[in-house]
Amino acid sequence: MLKESKLLEETSPAKKKFELPENWANYLKHPGSLAVMLTVVLGATLTFSALLFLIGHILINGLMHLRLSMFEFTYTTSNLSMMPAIINTLIILAMALLIAVPLGIFAAIFLVEYTKKGNKFVVVIRMATETLSGIPSIVYGLFGMLFFVTSLGWGFSLLSGALTISIMILPLIIRTTEEALMSVPDTLREASFGLGAGKLRTVFRIVLPSAIPGILAGIILAAGRVIGETAALIFTAGTVARVPSSVMSSGRSLAIHMYNLASEGLHMNEAYATAVVLLILVVFINTLSSFVAKKLVKG
Repeated sequence: MLKESKLLEETSPAKKKFELPENWANYLKHPGSLAVMLTVVLGATLTFSALLFLIGHILINGLMHLRLSMFEFTYTTSNLSMMPAIINTLIILAMALLIAVPLGIFAAIFLVEYTKKGNKFVVVIRMATETLSGIPSIVYGLFGMLFFVTSLGWGFSLLSGALTISIMILPLIIRTTEEALMSVPDTLREASFGLGAGKLRTVFRIVLPSAIPGILAGIILAAGRVIGETAALIFTAGTVARVPSSVMSSGRSLAIHMYNLASEGLHMNEAYATAVVLLILVVFINTLSSFVAKKLVKG
């Protein structure tokens, strides 16, 4: 009985001593590690809080001002419809990705799979892509206006805007695809060569399927940049609020539509409502891309 009573006292919650988890105990033994860990947690918390605040602010101020008249196919000063801008955004996004994604992926395959390490040509290409990725979007817009709009005579059109945007997102797709390809273990390539497969078959049957998640992550980032772009499209695609009849027609994107409403200062409620739709569109595209990536990896 005495042994049982002692055992109950030792295991009872009231008598248990408070013990820190093992990882916290290790952090307390090393003040430097504790400071780094707290800094990391604080940074993650602040980032997540800023994201929640931004999303909450947009939803609170925008959801209440959404109305059906804002989704009519014809824009007027009374309904301030965003439907033409949504259609223009999707057209520009599709055209820009159709141009930039194949070029970016093939360029990355060449840099990773078909060039030797230390090749000076590769160094020049990588320096060029890094330089292009750091150029402000308004510079791309001015280039597109001078070359596509003026020199080629295409005028303000969706094609001019899509080509300008494709040049702007090309470095991003190249770099992300390159990193995804380099993350594929060389043992997979060696095993494929050992089974008698050629270089081309190895790249397209072994390397690319393994790198699909990383490639799609770069495409998602590029799509988000296209959807939110304003400066480059103002100088190339124009600001006409109508559904285009062809790719040579001028049209404003959803981001430009929101910018115009906010800059006028008279339609801030409609600008917040447009921001809600823009946010939903970005989330939808990201979710769809993640779903496709999972299906491709499983397949």
